Amino acid sequence: MLDDRKLDVLRAIVEDYVQTQEPVGSKALVDRHRLGVSPATVRNDMAALEEEGFIMQPHTSAGRIPTDKGYRLFVDRLTSVKPLSPAERRAIATFLQGAVDLDDVVHRSVRLLAQLTQQVAIVQYPTLSRSTVRHVEVVTLSPSKLLLVVITSSGRVEQRVVELPGAVDDDVLADLRARLNTAVVGQHLSDAAGRVAALPSMFHPDDVAPVAQIVATFAEAVADDRMADKVAFGGTANLVRFGEDFDTSVRPLLEALEEHVVLLKLLGEATSPSRVTVRIGHEVPHEQLAATSVVATGYGPGDSPIATLGVVGPTRMDYPGSMAAVTAVARYVSQMLADG
Repeated sequence: MLDDRKLDVLRAIVEDYVQTQEPVGSKALVDRHRLGVSPATVRNDMAALEEEGFIMQPHTSAGRIPTDKGYRLFVDRLTSVKPLSPAERRAIATFLQGAVDLDDVVHRSVRLLAQLTQQVAIVQYPTLSRSTVRHVEVVTLSPSKLLLVVITSSGRVEQRVVELPGAVDDDVLADLRARLNTAVVGQHLSDAAGRVAALPSMFHPDDVAPVAQIVATFAEAVADDRMADKVAFGGTANLVRFGEDFDTSVRPLLEALEEHVVLLKLLGEATSPSRVTVRIGHEVPHEQLAATSVVATGYGPGDSPIATLGVVGPTRMDYPGSMAAVTAVARYVSQMLADG
């Protein structure tokens, strides 16, 4: 265990290296930070940190840079995440509130995260398997044609046109609409089809066939997850800032952005809307991305996330700032989905 003074030295090294992208020497630490000790003491502390693997010397006669182990301790010992300014929070709320549909929400979230963090932002689309039914509507288009509308907790709207062999009485449709909503509202879509399978048997024999057709269309709609394994990303231009690390950090990340399965793995452990997951360097579940870090969290209405979002970039990222931005954007998106 490191004492508080060595933790302060490590924190100062991380902050300076993230800001300057240059190895940090003891004199620079003393000049820029109020550590309350002499340069000789700082050098001794740096030697101890290096011996324990928290910092390293990239080449002879250079200062020190954090290792993955050093970044991990820095993140684990963060007492609080740097709060966003009131202006930043207002900007997030205003920008996201202008969204017109779920696609717009996802793409606006990507642009926001990339702008706030100066990293590559990734947002997973909500999948139907994690969503619940918010409302089912049956709309008459003509005597023998209906529009079935399924609205989910993720903001998705699934629509299906149902062609019927003949006209269906309005009272029958009203009864079916009520029974559908009673059976499935608040239920996961993966369970919804099973909960309506018996509905046709509750109607008059003359109405069983059209009701069965509508119920079958509903089951098809909740099973058709076209958004599964789909992600949006943005901010690749931010990687220009890390050009000197192109082969180790940038090139592998650019290649990974073409593989949505890899991106989903990067976000995969973020399973709680109330907790940020930070994976650093070799903790990232993709060998070629061992020089990058991922900051991610879940989002969605209530306590159960329906998808994940986050940022990925070189290990020398601004962790407190990235964690704050990811948390804030996830919170606003979750609230928008909860409000419908």
